[in-house]
Amino acid sequence: MNGKKILFVSSELVPYLPENEVSLMSYETPRMVNSKGGQIRIFMPRYGNINERRHQLHEVIRLSGMNLVINDMDMPLIIKVASIPKERIQVYFIDNEEYFKRKATFTDENGDMFADNDERAIFFAKGVVETVKKLNWNPDIIHIHGWMSSLLPLYLRKYYADEPLFADSKIVLSVYGKSFEGSLDKDLIKKVTFDGIPDDAVSLLQDPTYNNLLKIGVNYSDAVILAAEGIPDDMLSHIKNSQKPVLPFVPLQEFEEAYANFYDTEVLK
Repeated sequence: MNGKKILFVSSELVPYLPENEVSLMSYETPRMVNSKGGQIRIFMPRYGNINERRHQLHEVIRLSGMNLVINDMDMPLIIKVASIPKERIQVYFIDNEEYFKRKATFTDENGDMFADNDERAIFFAKGVVETVKKLNWNPDIIHIHGWMSSLLPLYLRKYYADEPLFADSKIVLSVYGKSFEGSLDKDLIKKVTFDGIPDDAVSLLQDPTYNNLLKIGVNYSDAVILAAEGIPDDMLSHIKNSQKPVLPFVPLQEFEEAYANFYDTEVLK
């Protein structure tokens, strides 16, 4: 991993959000790469329930100020940054008042998914790419964690297909167990095709369930990591049929060598 550049993009990350499978592995994997001499960047959304004062987030003016078009609306992009002190790891936060100010991550006080979670996912994907372009940092690997990040492979391979910065980047998708019931806004497919992405590339999004979002992620990734046990059979079949390199589930205590070896021998080969 020495000298390799790896971009980590995650829906959730400890210590900024409570610990779960996604947030813990989103922390442990870059920590491992960092310890092995790799260069890392981490991106996550700046949800309103992240305590900015406690975690010392501050806006990066030179990276903020751009507008992203989401479904024909101009949405301002704000970039904030913080450090995980004991690891000396920097984290970039994608922010927007409309999408991320509310004091919750994915659901309201009744446990119902936010109606605009689909637009938040598009905004996050575009925001990550545009910020990495401003940083002029070309990653060897882009490692995706969590469903809010699942549209990034699609956008990189279709919307940003001609962007030279990512021409040689390999995309790895970590697939976790099911995390929400039902589906996102049924108009998600229209909002994606508004960006010039062809209908046939995203037909699965006619029913934007958790599994279908992740299947789209698999379709446009170069390799897949099974990051949890109990992944649904139809998802496992889709992954197998994709004929992409797959790392089977590895417990947290054993993941470091397995992930590093997978990066080196399957992803970067």
